[in-house]
Amino acid sequence: MAETAKSDNKKVEVFENDDLAVSLASYIADLSDKFTKEKGSFTVVLSGGTLIDNIRKLLEPPHVNSVDWSKWHVFWLDERVVPKTHEDSNYKLAYDGFLSKVPIPPGNVYAINDTLPAEGAADDYEACLKHLVESKVLPLSSATGFPKFDLMLLGMGPDGHVASLFPRHPLVKENQRWVTFIKDSPKPPPERITFTFPVINSSDYIAMVVTSTGAGEEHAVHTALGASENSEKLPVELVSPEVELKWFLDKEAASKL
Repeated sequence: MAETAKSDNKKVEVFENDDLAVSLASYIADLSDKFTKEKGSFTVVLSGGTLIDNIRKLLEPPHVNSVDWSKWHVFWLDERVVPKTHEDSNYKLAYDGFLSKVPIPPGNVYAINDTLPAEGAADDYEACLKHLVESKVLPLSSATGFPKFDLMLLGMGPDGHVASLFPRHPLVKENQRWVTFIKDSPKPPPERITFTFPVINSSDYIAMVVTSTGAGEEHAVHTALGASENSEKLPVELVSPEVELKWFLDKEAASKL
């Protein structure tokens, strides 16, 4: 059973046990169906951390058989600059836990070039996105001019970071680039590429999935959703998609609300 709150385009749901994964799978499957019927494709952005485990119910009936996987286009919100076979790779995490188990065409999965250094990998991934805009796979937001994804699946660190955009880091304010790089990540590994906030917030839908790992996520959730009086916003507080932001929280992560 979930507890639900809603304001403007933001929804917050709190779940017990396995209910979060069940509801998240239904949410993703419904949006996949909606966009596939409307425009013949579904562009979805994955992040790392515990997210892949939380979307595992997509691999079970009824979703695994009803979703039109051939219409999916899969991207990465951020990626560690390591080989794809490295245990820190978000690609490896997603491939082993999800992508290898569903028939998404390999050409519709857009991983970073892991042979390039951080700056080159960011440039290359941005060039990939621009090519997909030119070929009409990705539209541009009429409001911002940045690429518009159908759904982004975000997680949040205990410090309130999203993607590889960390509190008080200059990249939080980057507003020109689509994809940028970081060489001094406060969370290892230090070198990463990441979508910028203008791209994140040009998405139609964002699912913010936060489950407690015992690292203190409930404090950042309280800051983002509670009655915080902090003058400096956490990165997670800057997330604002064009249609809907839906928080999926477990009881522990929501315990201070």
